[in-house]
Amino acid sequence: MKRIGFLSFGHWGPVQGSRTPTARDAHQQTVELAVAAEELGIDGAYVRVHHFARQIASPFPLLAAMGARTSRIELGTGVIDMRYEQPLAMAEAAATADLLSDGRLQLGISRGSPEPALRGSELFGHVPAEGETDADLARRHTDAFRAAITGAGVAEADPAQGAAGFRLPVQPQAPGLAQRIWWGSGSRATATWAGRQGMHLMSSTLLLEDTGVPFDELQLEQILLFREAWAEAGWAHEPRVSVSRSVLPITSDEDRAYFGRSGSSDQVGVLDGALSRFGRTYAGEPDRIAEELARDVAVRNADTLLLTVPNQLGVAYNARLLETIARDIAPALGWSPNRPAAVAGD
Repeated sequence: MKRIGFLSFGHWGPVQGSRTPTARDAHQQTVELAVAAEELGIDGAYVRVHHFARQIASPFPLLAAMGARTSRIELGTGVIDMRYEQPLAMAEAAATADLLSDGRLQLGISRGSPEPALRGSELFGHVPAEGETDADLARRHTDAFRAAITGAGVAEADPAQGAAGFRLPVQPQAPGLAQRIWWGSGSRATATWAGRQGMHLMSSTLLLEDTGVPFDELQLEQILLFREAWAEAGWAHEPRVSVSRSVLPITSDEDRAYFGRSGSSDQVGVLDGALSRFGRTYAGEPDRIAEELARDVAVRNADTLLLTVPNQLGVAYNARLLETIARDIAPALGWSPNRPAAVAGD
């Protein structure tokens, strides 16, 4: 069964036409959109995490607030840059948010995308060791975080407190959270690594490599390599794969004014020193978008489709956008609404 969710970048700023002029607006509206999405039967509400920018930077209080206002929808990140995280503090915060949401967190983590700050993670106190790259630092933090959320002992017990000879885990612990961690992969090699590690695969609209094939075909290679590595590693839990797409159905003059010229084809450029391929935007009439997405081989082979939303247009606009996708596009991909089962006598 296909799942769909929204992915908000959480932008804010006092620009003309923005419904999120302040940080308070962006955060409150993210919670409101999660509520609206759940009412529509959407499966997931995800937020991007970015530092030193007018975007969401501290996800766990926000995820807890989203959890308090909803009851079924998955709550996730796409992605947390692990270079910036203190692993044990993150383990405590993640477990707390997961417990408050009754086990609905789906955490996307990764090396992260380029940040506007020069060596920003070092200002958070995290400096790569000698001979260590930023990617190495992110993976080291990831290893420590994942060990902590599985209940591994990480601190020596203090004999002065009447205990000695064993190691203490961080608290609280959230059962099952360790099996709901995703790795944001930008290449086939990192997708293979994620499969070996037993983390689910989260692939966005950007790949940090280009082989000349269309974006969806390159992303499909990622997915197949990930699943092969997962199977070879022998992980017991089921692997999940998400892909992100910009999907903008045009059903009104307002939509046409905003997105009538969007779209079209993949783009190739240089990002972070690597030749990269960017996925296309799907904009147009809903029936045409449904046909095009049904031909997208990566969308067909992923179990979860994350829809990037223009959050600065406000909750009402984005709720209508999601409603159009849920009604007119997603069913053609094998999706059906996630709603409570009917009770006899209702």
